[in-house]
Amino acid sequence: MIGGLALALGLLVSYSVYNRLRTSGGSSNEPGVEVVVAANDLQVGAKLEERDIRLVRFPQSTLPSGAFTKKAQILGRGVILPVSQGEFILPSKLAAENAGAGLPSLIPTGMRAVSVHVNDVVSVAGFVQPGSRVDVLATGNPGTSAERQAITVLENVAVIAVGKNLGRGTSGESQAVPVITLLVSPDDAQRLALASQDGRIQLALRNPLDTRKEQIAATRASSLYPGAPTAAATPAKPKVRKTPTPIPVQAPYAVETIRGSKRDETKF
Repeated sequence: MIGGLALALGLLVSYSVYNRLRTSGGSSNEPGVEVVVAANDLQVGAKLEERDIRLVRFPQSTLPSGAFTKKAQILGRGVILPVSQGEFILPSKLAAENAGAGLPSLIPTGMRAVSVHVNDVVSVAGFVQPGSRVDVLATGNPGTSAERQAITVLENVAVIAVGKNLGRGTSGESQAVPVITLLVSPDDAQRLALASQDGRIQLALRNPLDTRKEQIAATRASSLYPGAPTAAATPAKPKVRKTPTPIPVQAPYAVETIRGSKRDETKF
């Protein structure tokens, strides 16, 4: 009895599994669609060529939205996000049509790429890489003030190129380069150019998840030494224009001469 019951239960389970597999197997008859995938690893800034892509057939229901079905749709376009071998090439990972490749393709509409000279100190020992977020600090003497000040000129600025490298290194090692390119708005581009010419700039590396802007006030050199007297700017005294004092005019001397009935008066 127990054996018969187990056999009946096994037949019921087998029949259920068979029906389910047959139902799911019917979806495998769905016609496939050829889509474009990466033939090898593609780095940021690369220009897509024939050797970089290939067509692979997938079921229609498994394709991501926006997948390309023809090579001609993406040939010559620039890559703005890394693409691994065999990965779908989607519109979000490519520059706009006719935008070219390289650095220009990475600049969004309304933004500007500005390069600044750096060294190991300014570039945080070379650990600033493409994709990093930095603050730009400037040190100088504003206006006619004799006291040096440090001020945060820009906050949370994206780094899009380090030297001629547009992609982040896989090893995470520092890169010693003389130039770093930042992505800024047109107004910030003017501020950055002015700060580079009038003083010395310094980059402060940020955590990429920390996007808050602090609006930090300027720091004066005198604040580093609390006990030292503060060099207060002495206001210039206005110049008083002296009005010349007029010289009093003396009244002329008069001498009266009487000769008989004749009277003469001489003034001198």
